[in-house]
Amino acid sequence: MRFMASPTDVLMQGAMGVHGGRVLEWIDKGAYACAVGWSGAYCVTAYVGHIHFTRPIPSGHVVEVRSRIAYTGRSSMHIVNEVLSADPRQGVFTRACDCLVIFVAMDENRKSLAVPTYEPRTEEEVRVRDAALSRIQLRKAIEEEMLKQSYTDDSTAPRMVHRFMAKPTDVNWGGNVHGGTAMEWIDEAATACTMQWSGERTVAVYAGGIRFYRPVHIGDLVEVEARLIRTDARSMSVTVHLRAGSPRDGVGNLPVAIHASTTYVAVDIDGHPLTARQFVPQTNEDRRLEAHAVTLRELRSHYEPQPLVKPAGGGLL
Repeated sequence: MRFMASPTDVLMQGAMGVHGGRVLEWIDKGAYACAVGWSGAYCVTAYVGHIHFTRPIPSGHVVEVRSRIAYTGRSSMHIVNEVLSADPRQGVFTRACDCLVIFVAMDENRKSLAVPTYEPRTEEEVRVRDAALSRIQLRKAIEEEMLKQSYTDDSTAPRMVHRFMAKPTDVNWGGNVHGGTAMEWIDEAATACTMQWSGERTVAVYAGGIRFYRPVHIGDLVEVEARLIRTDARSMSVTVHLRAGSPRDGVGNLPVAIHASTTYVAVDIDGHPLTARQFVPQTNEDRRLEAHAVTLRELRSHYEPQPLVKPAGGGLL
């Protein structure tokens, strides 16, 4: 997909580039088109992982989203995505981020549907498939670690909660809220949480373990809760829960639809990273969730997944 990044893609005045949530939305749409084209069926986002934002995308750049099948299961499609951009006056594309997205094909009854098997043929296609397979155990370990945790009011951690109704303009062609739109909501809440804590402008540098549990529908009451769980020298680790359901059921009864783990840094006016304001855990829950953030980092280093894309990437406009 190719299009121009517009001023409306920037989250706040004076920002260096498009915010991470909008980039995630572009990735999800590109991967969705790829998944539907391969399966010939309606597809839903199941998982997004290991997203590194390596540089900002300025408004006015030509953006290119590349999505390709890496591996297929019975009903799942593992899709490698790259986002590149170029100043149209120069026409040289460079990569801004890449990640793996997993979609599942669904039939008319919303049951998982078998998809055609993808068989890699070239050496590069085999390499990409193997890289996708190297992430399976890591993904399972991250999901298990995230599900172990509980989140109560016994915490002194900074939090931000956004609540709103899902609108008709938020849904995809299957009638559910687009996964990319939901990820944009997650980024907005996490950005607000980290800005409130740091007192500075913040940007996403990493997102991983974004797990989709259930769809969000038109008219659902949506609650996005972001909580800071750890600070390092520069980075801030944030966990986000997106809950959604009927407004008639009440806020306290909304089921979790998406759970995400993200990392942010504060930046100065020129986009340079700043030293993070340190959060000191006070309660048992604070300390447990800080340890959880460390465990997630250790899991990623323990499994050492193969790179999905080659270090060099880009091309001419």
